[in-house]
Amino acid sequence: MTTTARDDLLAAGLTVFDRDGFEGATVAAIRNLARASNGSFFHFFGSKKELAGTLFLEILQRYHASVVSALDPGAGASEGIARLIRAHLDWVVNNRREARFLFEISRAEWSEELRDAQRGENSRLAEGVERWRSPLIARGELFPMSATVFFSQIVGPAQVFCRAWLSGRDRSDPRAQADTLIACAIRALVTSDRNGEKK
Repeated sequence: MTTTARDDLLAAGLTVFDRDGFEGATVAAIRNLARASNGSFFHFFGSKKELAGTLFLEILQRYHASVVSALDPGAGASEGIARLIRAHLDWVVNNRREARFLFEISRAEWSEELRDAQRGENSRLAEGVERWRSPLIARGELFPMSATVFFSQIVGPAQVFCRAWLSGRDRSDPRAQADTLIACAIRALVTSDRNGEKK
C-alpha cells in the first residue's frame, strides 16, 4: 500500500511528537522528516495543533476498532471482560508510540470541534461494547452501571501498568499482569450466582 503526502506528514508528526513532545515539536521538523514542502504541510493542516488533533483521532479510531473487534457478541461476562483487557494491553504493547501519544498528549488547547469528534468516537466505542454488555446486564450477569464507569473498571487499572511501561519507568511487559487484572475486573463487574460463584 502506498502512502500519501498526508500519511507521511502524520507519521512524521507522530515520530517528532514522541521524540520532542508537543511543545518541542516544530512544523519544520515534521516537514523535514516527511520530506514535505511548507506548502504541502499547510495544504493538509493549518497548524501543528491541527495535525496533532487529526493524528489523535486517527489513532483513537484504530485503538477503538481493535478493542471492539476483540469482543465476541456471544461471549459470556467473564470471557468478554478478559477479551477487552487483553485487547487493550495488546494494543498498547504493539503500538507503543501511538499509545504514548494517545494517552499522554495534553488536550488543554484543543478546539471544541476536536472535542466533539472525540466524544463521537467514544460514543461509537460505547455502542460496540454495549451490543455485548446489554444482554448480560439484562440477564443479571453483569452489574448495571454506565458505560463510562464500566470501561473505567476495564481500562483504568491496566493503565497504571501501561503508563509506567510507556514512560520507561517499568520495563516489564504490562501483559504479564493480564490474569490479575482480569480477575480483579471480574470480581468488580460480574454478579455472583446463588452458590456465590462468578458466572
